[in-house]
Amino acid sequence: MAMWHQPKKLTRRKKVFFLFFVIGIVTQVHSQVNESAGSGVYDYLYRMSQKGLIKWNDYQLPLDRKTISLAIDSLSSGQNRLTKTETKELEFYKQEYAFDQFSLASEEKVFFKKDAFNRFRVGKYEKEGAKIFVDPLFGLQALKSGNKNTYHYFSGVRLAGYFGKRWGFNFAFRDNTEKGDTLTHLSSFAPVEGIVPTIQTQRSINYSSFNYNVGYRWSNGALSAGQENLSWGYGIGGNIALSGRAPSFPFIKFDFDPWHWLHFSYFHGWLQSNIIDSARSYNTSSGILGSRREIYFPKFIAHHSLTVTPLKGLDIALGESVIYSDKLSFAYLIPINFFKAYDQHNSRYNINAGDNSQFFGLISSRNHIRNTHIYSQVFIDEIRASKIFDKKERRNQLGYTLGINKTDLFLNYLTAGIEYSRINPFVYNNLIPTQTYESNSYSLGDWMGNNADRLYLFVQYVPVPKLRIKLWHQKIRKGESGTLDQQYFQSPQPEFLFQKLFDYKETAFAARYEFINRLIASMEINNNTIKFVNTSSVKNKSVRFGISYGL
Repeated sequence: MAMWHQPKKLTRRKKVFFLFFVIGIVTQVHSQVNESAGSGVYDYLYRMSQKGLIKWNDYQLPLDRKTISLAIDSLSSGQNRLTKTETKELEFYKQEYAFDQFSLASEEKVFFKKDAFNRFRVGKYEKEGAKIFVDPLFGLQALKSGNKNTYHYFSGVRLAGYFGKRWGFNFAFRDNTEKGDTLTHLSSFAPVEGIVPTIQTQRSINYSSFNYNVGYRWSNGALSAGQENLSWGYGIGGNIALSGRAPSFPFIKFDFDPWHWLHFSYFHGWLQSNIIDSARSYNTSSGILGSRREIYFPKFIAHHSLTVTPLKGLDIALGESVIYSDKLSFAYLIPINFFKAYDQHNSRYNINAGDNSQFFGLISSRNHIRNTHIYSQVFIDEIRASKIFDKKERRNQLGYTLGINKTDLFLNYLTAGIEYSRINPFVYNNLIPTQTYESNSYSLGDWMGNNADRLYLFVQYVPVPKLRIKLWHQKIRKGESGTLDQQYFQSPQPEFLFQKLFDYKETAFAARYEFINRLIASMEINNNTIKFVNTSSVKNKSVRFGISYGL
């Protein structure tokens, strides 16, 4: 690391705090409250932007509630362009996000009834610009697969609110339990959020979900800190760059829009390596509860991107990320640092001393073809630009996604799309175990892993307001992840889908209805087949029902 001289009284930690403090006091600030990526409003606004009705940047999730409420307000001003179903859904979302857009002149205290905006509240309080709401979180899912049954139930609480014009916060905690024969959340090959079990037996697991943030916004930017499932990029079947599938991790985040056509985003996160540092671990006592203190290797991610919008509906983004370990680096806390160049300089081009960096980018076009979203995305783990087409020396360790979907296809609110993703061998892997592209042993990228591709087709329809039905089919081809020797020393590199493991096919139907804000019923019928190489196929049929309140 390059030498960094500083006054004795000003530590690195104090410098970071001072930087954030200065940003806060020199801007006209408004508060920020993140909204869960599971909210149905994202799907609604995605489609509205696909029709060219709003300007909407949702390649980064979660977004804050004020951004959502402003988009809803923008739709209200052009309400005559909406269909009857779209108008009813708009009114439904107004009930939810009026809390973030409008302040009452008088004090309001609401318990177990509708508030001034006709939204049922378990608890809400507002006075003189400060306001807060509380939602209980509870739900039950039942899964039947053949003669096997599994139940998933959860309970918790969500608190969110604003204090004046500067501060906003969000806090959500859920305690989850799964019992039965098919514990979905323990599968490494499934598009579900990863977990960290607290109690685990052969037929049951208990785990918690914990997201929070505190932060503020100003006229052209935002600053926040918390713990979330952050994602970046587009993908219906999966996301190759940053999927949000790994268990949530702590972060600090900075977004800045110097002009309406330019957006800069940065975050630094604290990951879980799942690798114990034996040198720092130590014995404590010989008591019954254990006699050794175990310490994990620290692991971090720094991520930034720059997005240009040359014309309405067209976004072009480039970015990079770096996974590093062992100790916190001040250099990666600088948002405009060039991570790759810094790493090469700092490690003196020694692969065993360096960090694991990646490049990524996307192009998104909305409504340039009427009611159509076209997008492409690339994720580069390692590449030799001069040898891309050289079959012997190329190292094209990258992934890409191509997708298109069109709405109001033959019918209002009927959307159909197709998406293809391919991830070459060795993507997400690294020579240094503490620097793989994962946290808590879950990939930060696509859930299907490397040396795989996926073709995904779907049709979605909203026959009545708040009811979404979806039919999809996907086919995945999956090969071995390979060894470090193959990744770093074999020449030429193994071909795509070398040591093929299986073909996976899935056809499924799902429905979701939101009775009142946050009260949701859902069901899914799934039929999938895994055809292993040189063995027979494994078929599975399942039905899932669920009801929940809160996000």
